[in-house]
Amino acid sequence: MTEASLSIRPARPEDARLILDFVVALAAYENLAHEVVATEADIARDFFGGDRKVFAEIAEWEGKPVGFALWFYTYSTFQGRHGIWLEDLYVDPSLRGKGIGKALLKHLAKRCVRDGLGRFEWWVLDWNEPSIQFYKSQGGVMQDEWTKVRIDGPALAKLGQIDAL
Repeated sequence: MTEASLSIRPARPEDARLILDFVVALAAYENLAHEVVATEADIARDFFGGDRKVFAEIAEWEGKPVGFALWFYTYSTFQGRHGIWLEDLYVDPSLRGKGIGKALLKHLAKRCVRDGLGRFEWWVLDWNEPSIQFYKSQGGVMQDEWTKVRIDGPALAKLGQIDAL
């Protein structure tokens, strides 16, 4: 990888369709395409609207967008510090192995260090052995003692039901 070959930049409003395309490609790779309901309008609103809570970095190889890192801030009560949660990391399959994913991780790790953040975390599917080995090679530690919990759909609606006063 040469410096001229790769650049990383913050996502811009005109990248909403590109971000959605990367999300769809990642979901297909993870066999989760059926779960994608996000729209370009959702991406534009949440990434670039007035109440911004989510961010993306775009990796460009020879000036062409080839991957992204989608992230947001977390908070650890134990550390008393914010951290970064990496929601999605995707690199075009034809360009994997060129250091693009590593550069995106390093870019966000630098942000953590620069801003005094305490953690940089993400999920990896347990069957995705190439990614697991890659993350371990970067210093990642698998947190097997934690179990992910999710409430969505009708269960979320039921739990979040607003009672009449």
